[in-house]
Amino acid sequence: MLGRDDKVSEFRLTAAQYMILAIFLVLAYGLWRLQVMESNLYATLAEKNRIRNVPILAPRGKILDREGRTIVDNYPSFSALLLRDTPHDLNADSDLIAQGLHLDPDDLRTRIRTFASMPQYQPIFLKEDITPDELAFIDSHRNELPELDTIVAHRRLYPRNGFMAHLIGYVGEVTEDMLNQPQFELYNPGDVVGISGVERQYNNLLIGTNGARRELVNSHGREVGLLDETDAIPGKPLKLTVDIDLQIAAEEAMEGKNGAIIAMDPHTGEILAMVSGPTFDPNDFSVHISRGEWNKLVDDPDKPLLNKAIQAQLAPGSTFKVVMSVAGWQEGIAQSLRVHCNGSADFYGRNYKCWVYFLHQSHGDVDLEKAIYQSCDVFFYTLADRLGIERIAKYASLLGLGQKTGIDLPNEVSGVMPSEEWKLRNFHQKWFAGETISVGIGQGAITVTPVQLIRAISAISMGGRMVVPHVVNPSGLPPGLLQTANYTEVKNIPIDPEGWNYITDAMVKVLQPGGTAPSAGVPGIEIAGKTGSAQVVSLALRAKAKNESDFAQNGWFVGFTPRRNPDVVVCALFQGGEHGKLAARLATQVIQAYVEKQRRSPQKVARISKPEKVEVGALWSEPDPDGNNSKLQMGRFVVDLAKKPLPLAIAAPGVE
Repeated sequence: MLGRDDKVSEFRLTAAQYMILAIFLVLAYGLWRLQVMESNLYATLAEKNRIRNVPILAPRGKILDREGRTIVDNYPSFSALLLRDTPHDLNADSDLIAQGLHLDPDDLRTRIRTFASMPQYQPIFLKEDITPDELAFIDSHRNELPELDTIVAHRRLYPRNGFMAHLIGYVGEVTEDMLNQPQFELYNPGDVVGISGVERQYNNLLIGTNGARRELVNSHGREVGLLDETDAIPGKPLKLTVDIDLQIAAEEAMEGKNGAIIAMDPHTGEILAMVSGPTFDPNDFSVHISRGEWNKLVDDPDKPLLNKAIQAQLAPGSTFKVVMSVAGWQEGIAQSLRVHCNGSADFYGRNYKCWVYFLHQSHGDVDLEKAIYQSCDVFFYTLADRLGIERIAKYASLLGLGQKTGIDLPNEVSGVMPSEEWKLRNFHQKWFAGETISVGIGQGAITVTPVQLIRAISAISMGGRMVVPHVVNPSGLPPGLLQTANYTEVKNIPIDPEGWNYITDAMVKVLQPGGTAPSAGVPGIEIAGKTGSAQVVSLALRAKAKNESDFAQNGWFVGFTPRRNPDVVVCALFQGGEHGKLAARLATQVIQAYVEKQRRSPQKVARISKPEKVEVGALWSEPDPDGNNSKLQMGRFVVDLAKKPLPLAIAAPGVE
């Protein structure tokens, strides 16, 4: 028996009772919270455990040329998915999965870790465009590898042999760096997006909206039913301004060469063709490019991934003399300037040679016209010295040099138009007058891109009307995107009409006997243009090189037809081409292709972009004041083509 002293005190008994009550209250609260307060949350989690969302990928929009012909399409293929909501140990299965899908096991495990922070119900894309044997591997291992599945995807099908590769661009898996950029903040790792060219510039228009399939799965992760399915919305088609026929001509001209060719409609800024060489095959990127293939492209000294049409920053050489001519005329200097070229000239204690010096020749007496079509350096040395760098920079900047054109392609560069302020800002040094001499012939510190140069010369050919180059037809863009674009922006640069006529007439002689590129002329087609050869290094340094061909000059040409208010302008850059006349031959091939196509289309009429007046000789009948008799009249009169409607004229029999 227990004594009185062994009995539990009433205080302790009461404390134990309250403690037990508190425990039950905590348990009751926890049960209430789980079953009542957070019932919706846990019901949703439970639902996700038995429902799997499988994406249905939207096909990207097609890319079409200006006439609606398909350039880029899609083809159906299978992609391998890794489902992460199954009870299987993914890392343990990674060796077998990698073996069956021909993947590197370490790369596979790294990919699983990369997606670890993503929701478990979101699958991982393991491999795109799987082969029939890989598809058979997945089907035959459904039981032991339930985490493997397949999905139908639409892969990009690009033209072969790198046709239009730089303009079109390519697609690929979004990178971590891209995910940190505002335009890709709504995407997830594994999403396929445009990486370059119009594929990137218009990615949001092309990409469409993915659908989804909700599957019912059991505790082992196997599908046991289909709940519902939301169809994908395909991306919108994108219509370019490019003409495939003209693009083919440009591609053939540039084949095997290093450089770029651009053809543009100077009235609208529509890019009709764009080639950069050497090229690459974007089909290699549409699935997955190997590290070795990527390194080969990156390390190639000819830079095949660089779109030289908008990214090559090079000295323009003598093509810049057209800009110099406009600047000199506007400042009242060039029209009266006369120089005598004996092959070289001295400025500021240094002798500057003309290109004919190395042929043991001279130009003799030279005015502006002869200086343009024979490309006399001594004349433009003298003109540059008279103008000074500030006036040269003023007109070059007005014509868009040293600044981006605003073309609707990513990663355009700005080039350099030097000035006193530019040198002080970048080098903290004073500009010396002797530096201006080289700039006068497109050498020295000045660099341009082909798209800048074609825009500047196009503006001159149009009498000062400068447009924005663009590769996509604005009429097919949604209103929101169109409002932010500047495709229709036009700037008017003051150019004296007399100077405009004089300079463009001189440019026609460039392709005639006595000019710098007569071999590039095309019979029956009036072409105006300007050649240019630009040094990569100084001639003295080149002479010391082991292999002079490594430093061959770049050939340039910008030409158009007809000589004023032209229908097409073409710029050709032939890197290492030495002579501008060789670049001219490339450009005139494209011009010839354009003209011949227009001639095959009789329903197309000439388009006049600016008001012009035409003098007409005619016969007509005119009634007497009394209205009884008519008198036959003859003479010449002027018709203003800008006025609408035009005067009605009815030809007499046998009279045009």
